[in-house]
Amino acid sequence: MNDWTTIIKPKTSLFHVDFKELWQYRDLYRMFVKRDIVTWYKQTILGPLWFFIQPILTTLMFMIVFGGIAQISTDGLPQPLFYLAGICLWQYFSESLTQTSNTFISNTNVFGKVYFPRLVVPLATVTSNLVRLAIQMSLFLIVYLYYFIFTDAAIQPNLYLLLTPVLILLLAGLALGFGILFSSMTTKYRDLTFLLSFCVQLWMYATPVIYPLSTIKNEKLHFLMSLNPITSIIETFKYATLGVGSYSPYALLYSAIFTVLILCTGILVFNRIQKTFMDTV
Repeated sequence: MNDWTTIIKPKTSLFHVDFKELWQYRDLYRMFVKRDIVTWYKQTILGPLWFFIQPILTTLMFMIVFGGIAQISTDGLPQPLFYLAGICLWQYFSESLTQTSNTFISNTNVFGKVYFPRLVVPLATVTSNLVRLAIQMSLFLIVYLYYFIFTDAAIQPNLYLLLTPVLILLLAGLALGFGILFSSMTTKYRDLTFLLSFCVQLWMYATPVIYPLSTIKNEKLHFLMSLNPITSIIETFKYATLGVGSYSPYALLYSAIFTVLILCTGILVFNRIQKTFMDTV
């Protein structure tokens, strides 16, 4: 028995995550990350430039519609800078969520032929999207430095910038948790795929991406907005980099607790479904 390199055992608990096994498959994890990055814009003319083009076009559209037509406040900050701050984080979350939610459906052939920890795939998806985020954050940094150095824009960065890795980690956890939860359910209910894409679009408008939370004067609506776990993450990032928005350690703690709960729920359902999903897809 000791001569075997890999021993496949049934999980004793639905909450069980074998980190030792995940570490053993780290090469496969790196391969999936590389695959995701290479295939994003394979056979396209502009290639990785789309990482820049997407947020630029989105920012321009927000400036025209929300800044120009709707006249929504940006707390006195230049519109490109304000919108980019929210777009970069939101696109990382939304892309990671939608891609992770297709884990079972997109990898049916692989899952049916080869054994490996299924959690490797959604983890690789969330990680590969960090490359997209890093590129888009470099665009944000270029625009940020331009307004900070060459204009008199009221930009006030502060020490809360040190929380940026924590904010990204929370977004990754939320995307992973919701993603594997929806991925597990879409094996049986394919309609959820369409529902998720619709909900993600609506979710953005319920998050202070294109407007500051300070514009919400209604107390009940403000409270409902605060229940959104991404609200405090976006607001903290804007407060740390731009000096606008709001920072509340309690709101950030709420987001952290929510992230842990949704991760546990996602892992619970994921572990339960992965045992029998080949019978339903």
